Amino acid sequence: MPRSTTTERMKRLELITARLKSDEALTVAGLSEEFGVSSRTLSRDIQILRDQGLPVEADRGRGGGIRLHSSWGIGRVNFSYSEAIDLLVSLAIAEQMKSPFFMAELAPIRRKLLASFSPRLKNDISDIKSRIRVGEAASPMVLSAFSAPARVVVEELHQAFVTRHLLEISYRSIEGRTTQRLIEPHYLLLHSPVWYVLAFDHLRGSIRTFRCDRIEAARLQDQRFKVIGIERFDETLKNLHVIGP
Repeated sequence: MPRSTTTERMKRLELITARLKSDEALTVAGLSEEFGVSSRTLSRDIQILRDQGLPVEADRGRGGGIRLHSSWGIGRVNFSYSEAIDLLVSLAIAEQMKSPFFMAELAPIRRKLLASFSPRLKNDISDIKSRIRVGEAASPMVLSAFSAPARVVVEELHQAFVTRHLLEISYRSIEGRTTQRLIEPHYLLLHSPVWYVLAFDHLRGSIRTFRCDRIEAARLQDQRFKVIGIERFDETLKNLHVIGP
């Protein structure tokens, strides 16, 4: 069978997680056939899910059943790896907004949720949270030209940021000119409701800031990058009032 790409594996892991949460009777052989991969590949996928904190149980023997441990989840809620990260990071960002309404108890809620996850997942969440900066609300001038980015762009950017993969984008400048870029999305910056990507741009060979709503198309790449220190972005952030990391 052909080797899975990074994007295909990520999508397959999400689908496997959803199938495990369905409480149906599942086997490695059955899922292998369903997703068109070998039993060995499916077993590796299951191990990745375990490493990410999902307690998958498996019966021994060829064609053995697989299931989630009965104690998994918070109450009757089960979270996939990406769902857990999105939830905890979103709560952390909301805390930084310092709204007096409906958000006063976010910190203890986040701590309780975080305590239920594996050490590896906790570390992943902490790492991602440290790469997000929150600034003041966007100015009226910025808002006048703002429109929500396309969902497919958001999904690809989200994956690239969380998993540290390069991203190929079509970017429209303020003058309306579109160029193709290959970027490393190191940090995200929120001037609510406008998001920016602080990235290394391979076309320019330097640090650049990209407004997310000007990204017209995006495609996840197989290559990964190593996050560089936030101090490399000081020039970009020096005039920004940052509420918190």
